[in-house]
Amino acid sequence: MNESASHWSIERATEADWEGIWKIFRDVISQGDTYTYAPDMTQDQVKDIWVRKGCLGYVVKHNHDIIGTFTLRKNKPGFGDHVANAGYMVRQDYRGHGIATAMCRYSLKEAKKLGYTAMQFNFVVASNKAAVKLWQKMGFAIVGTVPKAFRHTTLGLTDVHIMYRSLEDL
Repeated sequence: MNESASHWSIERATEADWEGIWKIFRDVISQGDTYTYAPDMTQDQVKDIWVRKGCLGYVVKHNHDIIGTFTLRKNKPGFGDHVANAGYMVRQDYRGHGIATAMCRYSLKEAKKLGYTAMQFNFVVASNKAAVKLWQKMGFAIVGTVPKAFRHTTLGLTDVHIMYRSLEDL
């Protein structure tokens, strides 16, 4: 499946895409301001949470360069497996160009096709104002806030939001 803008496309990740995914992932988590993942995670550990073990990995390509990536998975197993979860990362030099919006829109449609009825983000760092604003624009509501749940590398203890949206209206 391929969704195109004027100069980039979204598609399922392949093994050949891994190096590009890894570079973006490593850069994003090294900042310590948006994800809880430890900066010293191994590639094998990252593959488990991004493209393996029930996770579907996707990439955004500009020509042959990977400029963004996201994962789509069950939020919880068993009686919670009808709710999807996703994580998104954009290469630093492509931020602010609508890539995250396109990935979110694509992932919502893909989640519905896969039989999910909703999507939930469990840990949106409140100080990541751009992400919170974008997810709200995409129909997500803040359904809870956990005080001081994230150890931000520069801001210290920071709140996180739980964000949710139904997929019924897609």
